[in-house]
Amino acid sequence: MSIHTAKTAKKVTVSTIRNMKGVEPITMITAYDALFAKLFDGKVEMILVGDSLNMSFSGKPDTLSADMEMMLYHTKAVCNGAKLPLIVFDMPFGSYTTAQKALENATRVYRETEAQAVKIEGGKERAQIVKTLSENSIAVVGHIGLMPQFVRSEGGYKVKGKDAENITSLVEDAKALEEAGAFALVVEGVKSEAAKAITEAVSIPTIGIGAGVDTDGQVLVWSDMFGFFEDFKPKFAKQYLNGAALVKEALEKYVHEVKNREFPSDEYTY
Repeated sequence: MSIHTAKTAKKVTVSTIRNMKGVEPITMITAYDALFAKLFDGKVEMILVGDSLNMSFSGKPDTLSADMEMMLYHTKAVCNGAKLPLIVFDMPFGSYTTAQKALENATRVYRETEAQAVKIEGGKERAQIVKTLSENSIAVVGHIGLMPQFVRSEGGYKVKGKDAENITSLVEDAKALEEAGAFALVVEGVKSEAAKAITEAVSIPTIGIGAGVDTDGQVLVWSDMFGFFEDFKPKFAKQYLNGAALVKEALEKYVHEVKNREFPSDEYTY
């Protein structure tokens, strides 16, 4: 039975997520503030306070200028709004260049917020960092495949897993991160056959985004899936709501009523 249909919803923990592999698909969504986090509370297993907020919330062209202070601020807000999902802090670019730096910054996350895990982009080259964090009681979600923090060094957002050699490399990355102590993996922007191979190769859950249906769960950016981010629409982001159009329509109605002195009517006047 899904944890969301149970009569008494329970706090999702790292153990909850580990135990869902092969049993029930995991749902994950991003959130950046208490308002939306509260709407998502009890509806999904995981909330990612993603550095994607740098684009959708701050209007930047990529995620790279997000920093620890920004991410800590938004994570505190999300933790105020959502009490049941497992909340993951997205480590920003430059915050984990060495194992020691990663440990210092991840320790801040645990001390200053109620997040239960951190997420780090990178494959086998990040294994030692993941190992250091895990050995110091910090839960880690890995992130392989298309990695937004690599956008400038790779010259754009490149889909991965297009050939056998790259699939083998991705599987090696996944195994290295699992061995280092990661309890889950985000697999982004890879061909579906690659995502399936990764998922079958590790005993920890994989959470896909633009990676097909064979991963152990899915994650989407809330502003993409609800139609609020209009600059571009990723191929993998199904739009469950045209939020921007609904807000604009409501705003136009408000402006019309104010201009024509229809609002506030007696109903809304003291």
